[in-house]
Amino acid sequence: MNSAVFRAFCECRDNFRAITEEIRAAMPDLQVFQQRLVDERNGPRYNVDTPVVYNTALDDVDEASDIRLILVGDNPGRREQAAENRRYLVGPSGKIAEGFFKKESSLHIDFRKNVIILNKTPVHTPRTADLKELCSLGGEEARRIIEDSQVKMANLLADFFHALRVPVWVTGYSEMRRRGVFERYTAALRDLAGCGSLDTENLFIYRHFSMNQFTIDLRQKMPPGKSVAETLRVIGAAYREKTLPAGDRQRV
Repeated sequence: MNSAVFRAFCECRDNFRAITEEIRAAMPDLQVFQQRLVDERNGPRYNVDTPVVYNTALDDVDEASDIRLILVGDNPGRREQAAENRRYLVGPSGKIAEGFFKKESSLHIDFRKNVIILNKTPVHTPRTADLKELCSLGGEEARRIIEDSQVKMANLLADFFHALRVPVWVTGYSEMRRRGVFERYTAALRDLAGCGSLDTENLFIYRHFSMNQFTIDLRQKMPPGKSVAETLRVIGAAYREKTLPAGDRQRV
């Protein structure tokens, strides 16, 4: 990237870091509620190290980096929040995503070199669905902060897109629906598109990489004679139209 693009990227990165710090400051008891979620659920026990996770992998990006894709996940899980990581998609879903790009070499994307990863919220929970339980534990304050974080992350996505001008893949289609965990994030994307702040023609929506939902979807919908890239564009555009109807947005 040239120096102007890199400066714009650095501004977005600094803003991302500031967002996580603001959320931590706004709810000092957040970590207590998150630890309760871990301790009371049927699953691996671990200490919550990082209640609000900034993706430190972005600190590895420099002017020589070749960023070709922005990928948006859900929220940081157990491995992402661990003190030794603090990076997005380093758990099972990340391994599946990395394997997908290795297998589909025709896309010419190295998952760990050519992709930057954002989330719909930087707030950690053991599972994405636990965000609703976290809102119940933390009350109205937690609900407001988590919803506000989704709006901030949607705006941050638009900023990164304007800086880098590369395609955007938003994964996790099922929870972007009405009354889904990320309904507020979806509404924010719709608002950004409606006012011309987000070019949705370069935004594609998919199912999760987790449990191979992404790859199963691709395999089932890939017609004979079509390339992986062509099929991904069709699938991503179809989910985009369901999630962000054309009547609610406009092209930049």
